[in-house]
Formats: sequence, C-alpha cells, structure tokens
Amino acid sequence: MTYRVCFVCTGNICRSPMAESVLRARVAEAGLDGLVEVDSAGTGGWHEGDPADPRTVSVLEEHGYEGGHTARQFQPSWFTRLDLVIALDSGHLKALRRLAPSPEDAAKVRLLRSYDPAAGDDLDVPDPYYGGRDGFEECLEMVEAASTGLLSEVRKQVEGQAA
Repeated sequence: MTYRVCFVCTGNICRSPMAESVLRARVAEAGLDGLVEVDSAGTGGWHEGDPADPRTVSVLEEHGYEGGHTARQFQPSWFTRLDLVIALDSGHLKALRRLAPSPEDAAKVRLLRSYDPAAGDDLDVPDPYYGGRDGFEECLEMVEAASTGLLSEVRKQVEGQAA
C-alpha cells in the first residue's frame, strides 16, 4: 500500500514544490520508491497551472534536485487518499485543518519544521516569494533540515503498513 504525503504552501510555486523535490529525493535515496508518493499543492489557486517560481527551480537544480512541477490548489476531497498533509507555516496549518472533513483528517496535518528538532519554537518556513534569492536558499536549508525527521517518520509508517 502506498503512503501519500502532500506539502502545502500558499500558491504552490515556492515552498511546497521545494519540499516535494527534497522529500522525493530522500525517498529515492532510502529505497522507498514505489512505497511513498510525494506531492504538493497550494491553499489558493492563483498560480494553478504555472511552473514553480524560477528562483525555486534554480536553487533546487544548483543543489542537485529535480524540478518539473505544475501548481495546483489543495482540495478537501484529497484528505481521504492522503496519509500526511505537511503545512509550510502556521497559516497553512490552520487553513488545512479548517478544510478537513473530519477530526481524523485534521490530525493528518502537521507543520514541516516540527520534524526538525533544531527548529525550536519557530516552526514556520518563511515565504521567499517577495524577497531575493537568499530567501530561497534559506527555505531550502529549512526544508532539508526537516526532511531527515520527516523521512524517519514516513519510514516508520511505511514499515508499519507492511507489518
């Protein structure tokens, strides 16, 4: 059975596609291809059909990650097929929990940086859209730092499903 993870930010062109690319690479490195499906979406549909922001693509490529992304809006009906919904900041967390059709679905929503023990109390990944390239680099650093803990949790869930 496939374990499904979806990252969600505002417009699905900066933070969530970055997190999707990083976790997809980590899943492949861990030999979990075919067992884990990684996806992303936005809370809004402003950029639906657009590629990822060119700065996101550039930073990802420079760090060895693959791109190839088309923005879309998160739909409440997706909760039934998703195992984990990862919000990139507390605003997304609240919005997604409000969209959840049930308390069980709301419990699937977590903040990405909650998987990074070094994050402390600030669990938001800042939106780099209105800033310079350094914001995208910082975003990638935060995503990479949290991806280790997230992968560990995903691996536990996948192994639990197989048992």
